[in-house]
Amino acid sequence: MLDRLLNLLTGTESPSAPTGPDELQLAVAALLVEAARMDDNFDAGERATIERLLAARFDLTPAAVHTLVEAAEEKLSATAQYFPFTHAITTRLSTEQRAGIIEMLWEVAYADGTLDPQEDMLLRQIAGLIHVPDRERGEARKRALEKIAARRASGSSD
Repeated sequence: MLDRLLNLLTGTESPSAPTGPDELQLAVAALLVEAARMDDNFDAGERATIERLLAARFDLTPAAVHTLVEAAEEKLSATAQYFPFTHAITTRLSTEQRAGIIEMLWEVAYADGTLDPQEDMLLRQIAGLIHVPDRERGEARKRALEKIAARRASGSSD
C-alpha cells in the first residue's frame, strides 16, 4: 500500500477513476426509488420521473441515469436502513439543497397522480432524517405540485 501511495505521489502511477456512481448520487437515487416503491407499485411514470430528476440534478446522460437507478435498486435490496443514504445527503448538502431533495421526493410520490399514506409517511421520515423542518417540507411539496401542474398544463409527460 505504501508503494502504491509513493507511486501516486511521484507520478509513476495514475489514480484510478471511480468505478461506480458517486455516493451522493446513489443516496438520492435510492431514496427516490424507495419513494416510488413505497406504495408497492413502481410504475413507468415513477421511473421516468426519477430518471428526469436525476438527469437534471446531476447533469447525467440517459445511460448514466440508468446505471445509477439500477445501482440504487441493488443497494436498496441489500439494506433496510436509510442511514447510509440520509447521512450522505446530510453531510454533503446545505439545508436549502436538502429541501430540494425533499421536493424531488414529492415529485416521485405524486408521479402516479395520488399520494399514498405510506409515501407521505416516508417523506416525513426522510425529511426528519436529513434535517428539513416541517415548514420547508411543506414548501417543497407545494413547489413540487406546482411543477407537476405546469408540466401537465404544457402537455409534457414523464
